Amino acid sequence: MTSGDDPSSSPRDGVPDRAGERYRPFAHLTTESCELYRQVMGVFVRAKQEFTVHLRPEDVHLGLPPEGRPPLEAVAVALERLARWGNLRADPDTGRVTALEDFYRSRYIYQLTREGEAAEEALGAYDEALGRRGELQAVALADIVVQLRALLALADRDEPDPAVTHLAMLALVDRFSGLADNARAFMNSLQRTVDLHEAEVEVFLAYKQRLIDYLERFIEDLVTRGAEIAGLLEELGTQQDGRIGPLLRLAAEREAADAAPDVATEALAAAERRWSGRWDGLRAWFLSVPGRTSQAKLLRSAARQAIPQLLGVIQALNERRAGRSDRSADFRELARWFAEAPDDDSRHRLWRSAFGLHSARHLTIDHEALAEREAEPVSASVSWRDAPGVRISPQLRRTGSYERRGRRAAVQDRGEAKAYLAELARKQAEQTAAVRAGLATRGEVRLGDLEVLDREAFRLFLLLLGDALSAWRPGAESVSTTTNDGTMEIRLTRIRGGGIAEIRTLDGVLRGPDHLVEIVDLARHPEPVGADHE
Repeated sequence: MTSGDDPSSSPRDGVPDRAGERYRPFAHLTTESCELYRQVMGVFVRAKQEFTVHLRPEDVHLGLPPEGRPPLEAVAVALERLARWGNLRADPDTGRVTALEDFYRSRYIYQLTREGEAAEEALGAYDEALGRRGELQAVALADIVVQLRALLALADRDEPDPAVTHLAMLALVDRFSGLADNARAFMNSLQRTVDLHEAEVEVFLAYKQRLIDYLERFIEDLVTRGAEIAGLLEELGTQQDGRIGPLLRLAAEREAADAAPDVATEALAAAERRWSGRWDGLRAWFLSVPGRTSQAKLLRSAARQAIPQLLGVIQALNERRAGRSDRSADFRELARWFAEAPDDDSRHRLWRSAFGLHSARHLTIDHEALAEREAEPVSASVSWRDAPGVRISPQLRRTGSYERRGRRAAVQDRGEAKAYLAELARKQAEQTAAVRAGLATRGEVRLGDLEVLDREAFRLFLLLLGDALSAWRPGAESVSTTTNDGTMEIRLTRIRGGGIAEIRTLDGVLRGPDHLVEIVDLARHPEPVGADHE
């Protein structure tokens, strides 16, 4: 035990203020013997769970782990200081007094104080939250669907039962909160796994396949269940103009029913705000709005990005195992060589060998100096002070530039190459315009009625179709989007019970749900300003 463990020896604990007095039970966390104090407090927490109130120093000593158990004297000092900080309460131990001189000995029994118990509960919650491993709960998505369907059934009733409504809302909030918290914790732990550089190679390679399968399965569930949840949320609507409004008010009224009469109005208003915020948070998690992407979509993107990142880590590990060059490992090895060098001269030689930074003996050279150097060669290891000088052109010394003798190179005529490139660009533009014109439709047509597409037209059609499907919102009946260059626009409209459409190309047949499609060539037929399409 060191003097640093005594709070009276620390300047910051000399005269504590009122806030410092309140948090004195946490003072043992900043001492050198923090581990011993935590173990001693753990003995008292376990004793309380076993309904044991008082402990003697001998009991605490026996309750410590056998591995590395400190002597009894150290435990007694730790108990004394914990009592001084307010974690424990010390009472005189008169149960074992058998002689008069025993009254003059300091014998105490200790019990956990309310402040010490609160500190241990806070530290336990901190350790649990810090060590918790998140998980992607696909089952929670299914439970949320069940609860939302139950709310829809309650919303269709003329007079929903308040108790059933309140319990259904609580179950939905509890399941959703667990899903959101665990998903956030899982993505944080996943990023730590991806960023882990000192992991055991064999362990990581064995773990990665299970992790990738786990991510792919959750992504699939999130896509299917997420779309279903988004549809149910759209049916329930918002608190202001949706079917969920009366249910939220019922839940708020039942929650505020036990409030005191003088604060009943404030309690009801607070409960309504609380339930409105919960519902808005649930909608924001699964529904995207202009300017804000839903959390479910962000989670799906993060999970998808984690898969190639994991594969990149695996590739780096395989390269390391195969003995391929690793720049970070090379620099660490070079740093170790520098640290083990015996003197500064050795470190300078290592620096020049590693980075090739040598003194330059000349700026340029002509034919005469080159002939002299060939006649009398000079080793590269010779210092520039000992090497013979090199004659520098007066022009270089005077103006800083070196002019070579001889005829200047003729200016090359690139007119023919420019004309060829211009003609090539023109042909490509005509070909692209022809493809756009051939792909454009006259009004809305069914996908199955499109004519046979060549390879270029089919490639452009797939790009347009992909842009339209990516912009489709859950519950929407149609979508309209424009290409990045602004030359074409596609409008898709869903056909209820339309069946399967077949689009024939030179490479095969593309099949999918039938839609009404309209493709407009904006470069050829630009729309008037102010035109609006749903």
